[in-house]
Amino acid sequence: MNTSTRKPSYRGSRFAKRTQTKRHHSSPYNRTRRGGGRGRYASSSKLTDATFINKNPRTQEEESYTPTHTFADFKLHPQITTNLAKKGYIHPTRIQDTAIPHILAGKDVVGIANTGSGKTAAFVLPIINKLIKSQHKEHALIITPTRELAQQIQDEFREFSHSMKIYTTLCVGGLNIRRQMKELKRNPHVVIGTPGRLKDLITRGYTLNAERITTLVLDEVDHMLDIGFLPDTTFIIKTLPEKKQSLCFSATMQPEITRFLDALLTEPQTISVRTSERGEHIAQDIIRARSEADKLKELIRMLSQQHFEKVLIFGAMKRGVQNLANTLTKNGFSAIAIHGNKTQPQRQRALDAFKKGKVKILVATDVAARGLDIPNVSHVINFDQPKTREEYVHRIGRTGRAGKPGQAYTFVS
Repeated sequence: MNTSTRKPSYRGSRFAKRTQTKRHHSSPYNRTRRGGGRGRYASSSKLTDATFINKNPRTQEEESYTPTHTFADFKLHPQITTNLAKKGYIHPTRIQDTAIPHILAGKDVVGIANTGSGKTAAFVLPIINKLIKSQHKEHALIITPTRELAQQIQDEFREFSHSMKIYTTLCVGGLNIRRQMKELKRNPHVVIGTPGRLKDLITRGYTLNAERITTLVLDEVDHMLDIGFLPDTTFIIKTLPEKKQSLCFSATMQPEITRFLDALLTEPQTISVRTSERGEHIAQDIIRARSEADKLKELIRMLSQQHFEKVLIFGAMKRGVQNLANTLTKNGFSAIAIHGNKTQPQRQRALDAFKKGKVKILVATDVAARGLDIPNVSHVINFDQPKTREEYVHRIGRTGRAGKPGQAYTFVS
């Protein structure tokens, strides 16, 4: 098999506690502090106006990859193969092609892959196969940094395990915790959750049926580092059996993540299929504004143009995002907000409405910057500037997907 694999030597140290950085903003659209700490690497790259300009975007070229396997080659349970065929899936993506054989063999795996590379199915399919093979006696826990990612993972589980009687429970903030407690008492086969809510449930005495958990998945580990969730994740892991298969997926591999994984993994197979994410195929430009009033006036002028068909606007703070969405609505635009102060059903309804074209504009914090599958976004507008280049690339990466053109604008002083 022609794979990009290697065995790293994880030695020694445990990960250090992170510190939070406070930031103050005077704008009426970003006057509250974002929840969650920022990592020590969050401010490592300095941004200038030139960062936000690309007036000669390159033609987006689809990566050419010839898979070594078909899904049928993995010898998955026949019902999984049937469910894949119903969705028209025959050939795996690069991360699926290289990771699935190792996961099926029971090895610990570190997968380094871009957002949107198909990594969710890379761990979902082997887990379903493992649960069926064990006659549902083995269970799995999946930890992911955001509610929306958790929901997407649960949706994929349901699609790929159709008619297989595999039950999942979503444990995230913004949903009724008492209902989640009730569902955990039923011993679901798969628990999918965010670190904060999972820790809350454990401290209330719910062990997530830990003795049956034989597979642990950490998804978007670098994002968990960025928003300060690694300590909570460490707390959760300590409640699990020492003997288990651990699967970790990340877009980047920073030193602190390596130290964190060192204490968790046993002789892992590291699979890197990450390609450069610079947004070079996306047209980018800056919009200069002298004041917040000028920013809003210019934003309204831009959104009034017909070619701004499906627009994702990023703001820094939860209250600012909501205020901006309200202001746009008052000015006659079809706009909705998504941020951490909304309940999960509210966030999911907002996301679904934007995906389905029921609203033209989604105003969001960075909860919508990565991992989410939002098709056909014509424009990304950074009403508030991102803090790092990586954050910027993730934001603008919501447009210009699947070979389509994309345009990003960033407001600067």
